[in-house]
Amino acid sequence: MTRSLPRRFLDLLTRPRVAGAAWWSVVSRLPVYLMSLALVLTVREQGGSYAQAGLVAALYTLGMALGSPLIARRLDRNGRATVLTATAIAYPVALAVLVWGTRPGGWAQPVAAVAAGVVLPPANACMRSLWARLPLREEERETAYLWEALLTEMLVIGAPLMLAALMLVGPAGLALTVIAVVGGVGTLGLAYTRLPAGTEAAPEAARRGPRHPLGPLREPAMLALTGIMALSAVPIGLLTLAIPAFVDRHGAAGGAGLVYACWGVGSALGAVWLGRSQSEVAPQVRLGRLLLAYAVGTGLTLLAGSQIGLAVALAVGSVPIALVSATEMSLVSGIAEGRSMAEAFTWASLATVLGDALGQQAGGLLMDPFGPRAVFAVATGTALAAAVLAFACRGLLGRRAAPALKCAA
Repeated sequence: MTRSLPRRFLDLLTRPRVAGAAWWSVVSRLPVYLMSLALVLTVREQGGSYAQAGLVAALYTLGMALGSPLIARRLDRNGRATVLTATAIAYPVALAVLVWGTRPGGWAQPVAAVAAGVVLPPANACMRSLWARLPLREEERETAYLWEALLTEMLVIGAPLMLAALMLVGPAGLALTVIAVVGGVGTLGLAYTRLPAGTEAAPEAARRGPRHPLGPLREPAMLALTGIMALSAVPIGLLTLAIPAFVDRHGAAGGAGLVYACWGVGSALGAVWLGRSQSEVAPQVRLGRLLLAYAVGTGLTLLAGSQIGLAVALAVGSVPIALVSATEMSLVSGIAEGRSMAEAFTWASLATVLGDALGQQAGGLLMDPFGPRAVFAVATGTALAAAVLAFACRGLLGRRAAPALKCAA
């Protein structure tokens, strides 16, 4: 009898020597999904302008983009303990210096923001590379990546709520510091939790032999996949700008939050509803089909004529989004070499961040002259282009460079 998806999640996340890493990784990733917002609120609280707050948040993101591939490469070469311990200590310290030792307008605050971004603990890359190396059956590995996609949706919604709760009892700077320390504790837990024997054999092998400067991006399949991921993230950035603009024109500005929530809830429900059957189709085939469904779903926004209509369109149209993310993770684990798994996941995440940022920039440029409906149309066309590229690259994406470990008896 086929088990339900919630039961599969429960079985995986309570397994001995798997549960510890999985749950510590949740704690370690709390800062990832709220730090930009927390930095903006902190700088404003210190008396800085929105321009200064935006600069600090942007420099933090720049530091993350510059540092994360290098830190992930060290993670592959040296294993969890050294890299995670160092970043678990350095990250809260850098943010504490920013909050308590600098002020807007000086040179120290931008420098501290870049430094904090550079030493962000590589919890996402670490946990996703561990899922690729843990002795799991293929079905269980697919469940793990689906869990990762769902977790992202939950943290995007839940982490800012945690920040808001902390700010009820203290200033934004204190809330930011507490979250950074909690993330550091989670990172230390992830660094030292016990794993099944043989899981970390790949990092030992990574110390031997020369390394290509481009790391996993030297593989054509990995390069193609990151291109698809970047392109498929552009519509997310476009919609991020178009949704509040549409709500401003067709409803109350305060309703934008509810419409955004429908977008996230639809994605999460889609993963739970359809995730059970996804492993029956090869990921390189599944990706193109899901991106095509994603393009069609994005196109539903063009039919919306009211705030409620847009909320329904986003809830229905977002059904494939978490499944796309899970499939992309499955492909990364298959394409990347075992000795560069964490770095491969880092480049994949950066491709998504870059695509999202590009979409937001394009959305901002298109909004005033053309309006939100035109931005919806561009988002639909971009999603369709990502689907076409995924179908064109199916053969390339099917080349697996890192066979999955067999489940231990």
